[in-house]
Amino acid sequence: MDWKPFIGLPLWVWLFLFPSLFAIVCLLLRGKLQGLLKPIWKILDGVYTASGVLAACCMIGILVIIIAGMIVRWFGFLGWQFKGSTDYAGYAMAATSFFALAHALNRGSHIRVSILLNINNFTRMWINVFALFVAAITATYFARYAIKTNFMSEMINDRTQGIDQVPEKLLTIVKMFGSSPAQWSAMWDAAGTEWVYTPMWLPQIPMSIGATLLAIALWDNLYRLIVTGENPIGAETVEGDTSGDKSNKQMESAS
Repeated sequence: MDWKPFIGLPLWVWLFLFPSLFAIVCLLLRGKLQGLLKPIWKILDGVYTASGVLAACCMIGILVIIIAGMIVRWFGFLGWQFKGSTDYAGYAMAATSFFALAHALNRGSHIRVSILLNINNFTRMWINVFALFVAAITATYFARYAIKTNFMSEMINDRTQGIDQVPEKLLTIVKMFGSSPAQWSAMWDAAGTEWVYTPMWLPQIPMSIGATLLAIALWDNLYRLIVTGENPIGAETVEGDTSGDKSNKQMESAS
């Protein structure tokens, strides 16, 4: 395993040990930490909501790409082309899935097996703590290697297998977020004006962001559960249609 040091400590210490130790701190200082963590929770809730909105925008993007592809095919006699439309729609679909992970978690939209949660309140509390802890460790592990995949794809200059292309200047803009300002001038001087085949790291970025937000959300929900004693993951309930029950009762009363 490649766990290089980060600020003097191995990366696994920052990703797994410190978050786990903070969960113990939350258990020991439950009452004192609640007031300190509430502003942070409010900010994180906004981040999760923004991620859900971004996922919705990507879903709308899928619709736009499909409609655009249909229009191009209808007017193909004019020489119009929309190369790589299927690939772009696939990237948008993947981005939708990953951006929505954290938001869906807090809305209770992920599948959970709750048989053992119905025994008693004590069991429900600690089974939820154990489940969130295991899920947070797993999600953090996945997020770490998702990010590493981005760097590996850029290092070997891996390209997509489709015919989709992107402007080279767009790649330069995205690369600016991962480089120091001192390098920006040289990057723009080397950037061309042509379109190039899509590098793999570009559609992989939403995967890394979504996986990271999911890991943060799981650790966050673990801390909230320990501090408040209440499960922050709310389940969305759908009220069933009671018209059938009403009609049956009316028939019984009439008889």
